Amino acid sequence: MSNKEIFEESKKYMPGGVNSPVRAYRDMGIDPPVMKSGKGVILTDEDGKDYIDFVLAWGPMILGHSNEDVVTAIKEISESAIAFGTPTDLELKMSKFLCEEMDNVEMVRFVNSGTEATMSAIKLARGYTGKNKIIKFAGCYHGHFDGFLVEAGSGVLTEGIAGCLGIPNDSIKNTLVGVYNDMEQVRSLFEAYGDDIAAVIIEPVAGNMGVVKAEDEFMETLRVLCDEYGSLLIFDEVMSGFRVAYKGAQSLFNVKPDLITYAKIIGGGLPCGLYGGRRDIMEKLSPVGGVYQAGTMSGNPVVMAAGMATLNILKANQGIYDHINKLGEKLQNGIEDIAREKGIKLTVNRVGGMMTVFFTDRNPVRTYEDAKSCDLEMFRKYFLHMNKNGFNIPQSQFESMFLSAVHTEEHIDKFLETFKRFQP
Repeated sequence: MSNKEIFEESKKYMPGGVNSPVRAYRDMGIDPPVMKSGKGVILTDEDGKDYIDFVLAWGPMILGHSNEDVVTAIKEISESAIAFGTPTDLELKMSKFLCEEMDNVEMVRFVNSGTEATMSAIKLARGYTGKNKIIKFAGCYHGHFDGFLVEAGSGVLTEGIAGCLGIPNDSIKNTLVGVYNDMEQVRSLFEAYGDDIAAVIIEPVAGNMGVVKAEDEFMETLRVLCDEYGSLLIFDEVMSGFRVAYKGAQSLFNVKPDLITYAKIIGGGLPCGLYGGRRDIMEKLSPVGGVYQAGTMSGNPVVMAAGMATLNILKANQGIYDHINKLGEKLQNGIEDIAREKGIKLTVNRVGGMMTVFFTDRNPVRTYEDAKSCDLEMFRKYFLHMNKNGFNIPQSQFESMFLSAVHTEEHIDKFLETFKRFQP
């Protein structure tokens, strides 16, 4: 069956024909490619068309698709273990690795997705502090848990307004919306509600309003406010963990979080998530403490094997991050130079192997409001041009491109040559 035939048939059995909304390409006005295989950074769809991939399954495939060591680990473990619902030695190895390698992580709990990790971290923060409210930031995405799906409204001091259907007001009444990189606005939230704020959750490098890095002074202010009011600071590193640097986004700041969430890369491409942090907080979890959270497939041996294979490669080859940074710098500089020559208004934000091309004259893009100023029609034309010419890039202005260990300068050159032919 062709791409089109598979997609049309899929609509009969899955809403919109997809299992995650952005995959439908609806804003781009075309049907999505239906991918059949991937090796390295080359994807092939059901029509036989190849794409150079700059999405990498939305970040996890830092070693490229079907890395031989990861595939071997999956094959070997699946001969003897697929799922038990009991403790395994692989869980111990993975937990020990993360606690020894990651700063500010003394204990961990595995789950099956980034959403599970963040929602569980919030529950734990409430259980530990005895408080109810959380602060999340406009433009930061922490998964589809009800309490996170809140819009900013006017972007000033506000309680939540539901961002999608199906969310009762009671589910979001304890969510406060902060303005990313706005210290005074967040301080005002604490002054008004500080006695009942259990936690602040933030992507230190945001990826779902496009790539936006938190500013140093802003992060330091969050730490001070959390300490002053007895709240926990949670870093959501589902996307940035092992991605922007070996030790993640927290290594870019002089700030210690109380809890951290990870997913994506730690599963080696398989469904995985975890939350971890200070021992005294984590020991509030059942069966040691009174905060209950469980999962049949948590710590699944096949996932643990894929994750360990990936993390061992990254640990032994940390020059991968220098390689990614070098390619990212070349790609960013090239796009900016070509845009100047063509008179295209754009700003490129990049942190390590995460990058977004914002079609706006705001430079830098530092807030959600800045991101929303983008010319979405210009982005659509850019996307369609790159897609037509064999590049798999994010189909939303508000997502990140990703680079991998197996991208080469030739891939970057081809991207820039194609972008140079872009006619707005």
